[in-house]
Amino acid sequence: MKITIDHLNDLHMEAQNEEGGKIRMDGKTEIGGLEGGFSPMQLLLAGIGGCSAIDIIGILEKQKQPLEDLQVIVEGNKQSAGTYSEFKTIQLRFIFTGDLEEKKVERAIDLSLEKYCSVSKALEKGSDISYRYEIKS
Repeated sequence: MKITIDHLNDLHMEAQNEEGGKIRMDGKTEIGGLEGGFSPMQLLLAGIGGCSAIDIIGILEKQKQPLEDLQVIVEGNKQSAGTYSEFKTIQLRFIFTGDLEEKKVERAIDLSLEKYCSVSKALEKGSDISYRYEIKS
């Protein structure tokens, strides 16, 4: 896996993966950024949300669950750890749409966060990760 980060200006950067996918990163205005992209800490939250969503969609497909839509809202509470900050807690809120069985949805979330999602496994060492969900039909 390889990511290339190009400096655009000030603290504004663009990251590109090997497949050509791009994402913009930036710092807050108070440290000289333009706020024209995700902060690196926001990327961590996006990473756990995206990683778990990919797992859950695949698991629900295998369970023959008719998922129509999925939204993931991720919130992180940072704490200072000396010269840097880290997430003390990360909460994921999954909003499912479809005629889904609640037990299968909960099982899919548990499997993702506890077994398959590499991002949650990396972050759980220093963060308390929790979730809640709702199902809309």
